[in-house]
Amino acid sequence: MNAADSRFPVSERSNGALAARVRGSVHVIGAGLLGASVGLGLRERGVDVTLEDLSPTTVALAADYGAGRVRTSEDPEPTLVVVATPPDVTADVVERALAQYPAAVVTDVASVKLAPYLELVRRGVDLTNYVGSHPMAGRERGGAIMARADLFVARPWVVCRDHETPAEALAIVEAVALDLGATLIEMTPEEHDRSVGLVSHLPQVVSSLLAARLIPATEQAIGLAGAGLRDTTRVASSDPELWVQILGANRGPVVELLDAFARDLSGFADALRDPAQAGARRTIADLLSAGNNGVARIPGKHGSSERFTSITVLIDDTPGQLGRLLTELGELGINMEDLRLEHSPGAQIGFAEIAMLPEVAERAVTDLVERGWRTL
Repeated sequence: MNAADSRFPVSERSNGALAARVRGSVHVIGAGLLGASVGLGLRERGVDVTLEDLSPTTVALAADYGAGRVRTSEDPEPTLVVVATPPDVTADVVERALAQYPAAVVTDVASVKLAPYLELVRRGVDLTNYVGSHPMAGRERGGAIMARADLFVARPWVVCRDHETPAEALAIVEAVALDLGATLIEMTPEEHDRSVGLVSHLPQVVSSLLAARLIPATEQAIGLAGAGLRDTTRVASSDPELWVQILGANRGPVVELLDAFARDLSGFADALRDPAQAGARRTIADLLSAGNNGVARIPGKHGSSERFTSITVLIDDTPGQLGRLLTELGELGINMEDLRLEHSPGAQIGFAEIAMLPEVAERAVTDLVERGWRTL
């Protein structure tokens, strides 16, 4: 790698702050949630970001939020092009970007990697300067209005390469991911699609189907909903149109996972129909226990598999109470690993479920009670 080339990643300090690893400009095509978040994060590092979107309103809104500026014909060729468009047009936009900016490296952040890659190969596109990638970050609602500069912080960012990917091109994509605070992971497109099918696409389908069962329920029944239902249906509010594209592009791995899930569900239902039959209770227990073992593998804070203990604190549903609780936890030296809030229907009270290391949980409860807090 030629260190004198201004396109290549650098690591230096400027005015006491770490400068961006990529010099030159970054052009973002697609100014929705991911594209605008990339722009916001890089702008914070002093990177010149230009924006493009089929919708003039969308690109203008992203620019107003500070994600970059609308690209003009006078702008020089960018160092990197980030394609942040829906999966069904990713291959088209990548192909156009490679042709329009022949000296730039092009990456895309689509949630499916194999289908766009195979389509580009089928078309005979020169992929020397293309590196597929995917940040494992997002929100239930999309659009530039929901974008955040810290959206990618501490989140995995998968980079897909093959043996023909130049080191320089790979380094530029990795540098942007690092600038945005992400954790780099290398995978093949096949490995990526199988993995996200399990940890993202299957949960989306299960969550949506579960939430759909609430439609015919009575208001009285819905009023009993607690944290368990909210946890398992949280992602069900995602954009159906986008997910039709994602699931269609990754249908092979997702169908395999759904078939396996259906077999487990059928076996569980068969056992539960007659719990008195021989082996039925063991089947139920084994499947539930398998769930315990599976959830224990989900990475915790900072990518570790450490499990945390949760305590629940009752808080009055009035302004300032949550802030006071968090302030007092800080005064007590309690590091909060996670926080979930729940309101009690019809009552002016809320529940703050706080995850922390097991060794500090007992002390936290004792100290909070001494300060007048109620715990469950």
